[in-house]
Amino acid sequence: MTGVKKKHKVKDADVGAIQAAEPFAVIPEDKKPTLDCSQWPLLLKNVHLMNVRECHFEADTTGFSPLHRPLDEYIKSGVINLDKPCNPSSHEVVAWVKRALGVNKTGHSGTLDPKVSGCLIVCIDRATRLVKSQQSAGKEYVCIFRLHDSVDDVKKIQKAKSI
Repeated sequence: MTGVKKKHKVKDADVGAIQAAEPFAVIPEDKKPTLDCSQWPLLLKNVHLMNVRECHFEADTTGFSPLHRPLDEYIKSGVINLDKPCNPSSHEVVAWVKRALGVNKTGHSGTLDPKVSGCLIVCIDRATRLVKSQQSAGKEYVCIFRLHDSVDDVKKIQKAKSI
């Protein structure tokens, strides 16, 4: 078994370190592709002059890869999936987030009743455009409650039914 290669298992920490260390940008090349037009028909004689194909790539300097993106870029178009506690209203919670992050615009995906805790989607700055699409989505309440123990007296059940 000398010809069998062992697979090197890359650990998760190694992958993260590699992704954070490298920019993962497409590097432009200086070589130009060759196009052989010698056997082409007469009408296509100079088509190679019209066909401009270069292996040149202009790197877009406006974006970031996710691991190199600054925190303020995440905040500009961010969405927070927040577990709203009981008692404060959804509007109060959104105001707290707005004040804590120091942003101009915040919005939420739909109000939760003040006495209810649950998932509240808070959109920040540019992401507030998504709020209307989220507000039209339905809400689902899940609760666990106990009505009563089993009733042993049949007369009590009959009395409750007659009311």
